[in-house]
Amino acid sequence: METQNFLFCSLDEPLAGDLAWQIRREGHDVRYYVESESEAEVADGFVPKTDDWRAEIEWADVIVFDDIWVDGELGTGELAEELRERGKAVVGGTPATDRLESDRGYAMEVLADHGVETLPHREFTDFGEAIAYVEDNPAPYVVKPLGEVQNVKRLLYVGRERDGGDVIDVLRAYEKSWGHRMKGFQLQRRVEGVEVAVCGFFDGDSFVEPININFEHKKLFPGNIGPSTGEMGTSMFWCQRNRLFETTLGKLAGWLADEGYVGSIDVNCIVDEDGVYPLEFTPRFGYPTIALQEEGMESPTGEFFVGLARGEDPDLSVHRGYQVAVRVCVPPFPFDDETTFDENSRNAAVVFEDPERTAGVHIEDTKNVDGQWRVAGSSGVVLVVTGKGETMRDAQRQAYDRIGNVVIPNMYYRDDIGDRWVESDGDRLQAWGYLGGA
Repeated sequence: METQNFLFCSLDEPLAGDLAWQIRREGHDVRYYVESESEAEVADGFVPKTDDWRAEIEWADVIVFDDIWVDGELGTGELAEELRERGKAVVGGTPATDRLESDRGYAMEVLADHGVETLPHREFTDFGEAIAYVEDNPAPYVVKPLGEVQNVKRLLYVGRERDGGDVIDVLRAYEKSWGHRMKGFQLQRRVEGVEVAVCGFFDGDSFVEPININFEHKKLFPGNIGPSTGEMGTSMFWCQRNRLFETTLGKLAGWLADEGYVGSIDVNCIVDEDGVYPLEFTPRFGYPTIALQEEGMESPTGEFFVGLARGEDPDLSVHRGYQVAVRVCVPPFPFDDETTFDENSRNAAVVFEDPERTAGVHIEDTKNVDGQWRVAGSSGVVLVVTGKGETMRDAQRQAYDRIGNVVIPNMYYRDDIGDRWVESDGDRLQAWGYLGGA
């Protein structure tokens, strides 16, 4: 393929640095725009930057939006739609697909309208009303914040008590500490089962095969304990369409085509022997999922995204075994504390014991200063390290062997990414028949 011009746009937090770096290493011309002043150094030294993304529109052959947010508000879907109307090839959503992530009630309506089974749920703006509802309908519930605070992952609470007593306690605590910011939230019935996500790339008309099945690990500590984070790691495999896909994303293909959606779309579900119940959408790249997808793509990444953005049903050749991605973090992640970051992490060196062994190492909040990798930004999410193999254990071994080559002061990570598949999830999904054809 001839060299293409890629414009990557991070209009909220910078998330596209690694993908931009990968495509640049394949020989394409890349320019990267980062809106956030506090995160402006992220990916410096890895990819060329621009201070004005709109000035680069005519230069760009492909424009990539890495998220749905514009400075904390929805907006990239509208921008992507406008650019497509101007004839540009764009990876990005639409106003309606953006809403799938930001408005959980709307997402459940879209699913139900297309014949996808959903769990009982209800939205509230009043804490007292929600408490009364749980008292009248005792059961375990999941508390999902809406609006401005929905990205504060530690506020998502998964109830454990059958009478909902712990959920009532949490709602009372949230009213005192977050009531001024939490303008709404959803209560969703909790179901025991396997948490699994179904993900596919959509080219504006149809899904590109293969799809992938992935397993998020959101808690900070091994054993799935501690505060919720955006994510600490992911295990994954690619496959052809199966029952999981056909009962969820597959039913939305016509709606996505009507919208003209282009990009990765993921729906996280809870699955038991009786059914598949979607929990939430990611109508954009997932993080660190996109790094894991890059690692698994045997087709050139840039060529794939050119075809995707142009609606050409691009060929996608992938690793057919298993893959694992592990996030490597530093303080204060997953919390926001500028003093802690300044004292422990800002500009910390990222060192490789063997400098020749950087395969499978993907940047997040990292910069390159005269050849020395350093921590950038303010979040404390530094690297994603991936591994792949014929079995999940093989993929784990490679990922953690690669982490063993990384030295960052105060670094931490989970050492159990992939265990769930080996110990329980894989057997249950196979036994329940979800990994075969619909």
